Amino acid sequence: MTATNATPLLRLDDLARWFEVSPPFLERLIERRPRRWLKAVDGVSFEIRRGETFSLVGESGCGKSTVARVVVGLYKPTRGSVAFDGVNIADPASREDKIRRRMQMIFQDPFASLNPRWRVRDIIAEPIRAHGLAASRAAIRARVDELLMQVKLTPLDGEKYPHEFSGGQRQRISIARALASNPQFLVCDEPTSALDVSVQAQILNLMKDLQRQLGLTYLFISHNLAVIYQMSDRVGVMYLGRLVEIAAAEQLFAAPRHPYTRLLLDTIPSIEMTGREREPVAGEVPNPINPPAGCGFHPRCPFANDRCRRERPELIDDGGTLAACHAVEERRLPAASGLLRAG
Repeated sequence: MTATNATPLLRLDDLARWFEVSPPFLERLIERRPRRWLKAVDGVSFEIRRGETFSLVGESGCGKSTVARVVVGLYKPTRGSVAFDGVNIADPASREDKIRRRMQMIFQDPFASLNPRWRVRDIIAEPIRAHGLAASRAAIRARVDELLMQVKLTPLDGEKYPHEFSGGQRQRISIARALASNPQFLVCDEPTSALDVSVQAQILNLMKDLQRQLGLTYLFISHNLAVIYQMSDRVGVMYLGRLVEIAAAEQLFAAPRHPYTRLLLDTIPSIEMTGREREPVAGEVPNPINPPAGCGFHPRCPFANDRCRRERPELIDDGGTLAACHAVEERRLPAASGLLRAG
């Protein structure tokens, strides 16, 4: 997969989203306790070029879904900027209707994201009516029929209700609704995690076909590394609210740099059964309310030293891969073998 245009469509710069988890004010006042913050996202920067799929991967709670919700405006950022086609949309006041129409979101649970009281035809038609994209009922109906066929359903399916469909069919309806406003950019938050494996493949193939046909750009979020490998042009690995590695998908899977990325890839079963000794992901993700000093991964990292415990690493370029790791910078990591064949 290759991006069609090198100009970034989306750029995040030092994005942060914190949630206050303080006790009630009176309790804090009596006990003299400070305010407490959960740093779900804490300084994330990346860009997505037009026509490409940029994926975020990491363990549950790493902040990847929070990034998605900030991008589409469901959360307001604590700091940082979100620039879409050169316009900073981090401030809700700057989100013009045309900007909102150009980006849509596909949610993890298709049943929860569809109104159970509406027919499918009305669900898909809602964005068309909201943005004034069709002049008459006949034009709206024709557009809905076109969208249903585009996601491999039939116009007759528009007369049914969401509960009459399987999980995979409901996700197709969600995709059709997302496409109804003619967007350029889709945020896909775990779009296949609630589906069976065989259905996952069908939905992923559909999304790739639609990307080629319509020139779509994806921010794709998943914890499934096999799905990430299939879908991505570039991948960002998140840990404890920060990006620890950014690389082209083939490069990341063939030669991961960051120790956390290596441990994640070691969880992928190998069909070749080479007998290579694997290191499972050890320990638990630290509490984001009280993260460790220095590198957030150092309590679980077999290569951590005193510098890792004191100083937080920043992303540095290492042969085309951006990695936030002192061990990578100091060249004290052993070479990583390819865990999946690229190409």
